[in-house]
Amino acid sequence: VNAVAVTPEGQVISGSGDNTLKVWDMQTGKELRTLRGHSDWVYAVAVTPEGQVISGSVDNTLKVWDMQTGEVLTTFTTDTPILSCAVSGDGRTVVAGDTSGRVYFLRLEGG
Repeated sequence: VNAVAVTPEGQVISGSGDNTLKVWDMQTGKELRTLRGHSDWVYAVAVTPEGQVISGSVDNTLKVWDMQTGEVLTTFTTDTPILSCAVSGDGRTVVAGDTSGRVYFLRLEGG
């Protein structure tokens, strides 16, 4: 596990070297779901106040996930691996960093 985040509902999201994100029940510790879509290690996870999950990977992508369906809503592609991400307090902006030293500021739709 390379990264973890907690949803507003109290679920834990983990990003791993098996290229997946896993959703866990914080109270029981049981795995609820596996999110597949990255093709390499997941190094960054963040959650919006509305519960969307953001993940960054060594596959040079940043993905936005719908937690209700487990589907990828959008993918942002970079030239180098994404190693970190965070969401602004208002949930409108995602900030991500890659291995080249770039910092990205992405505005989420509807924000």
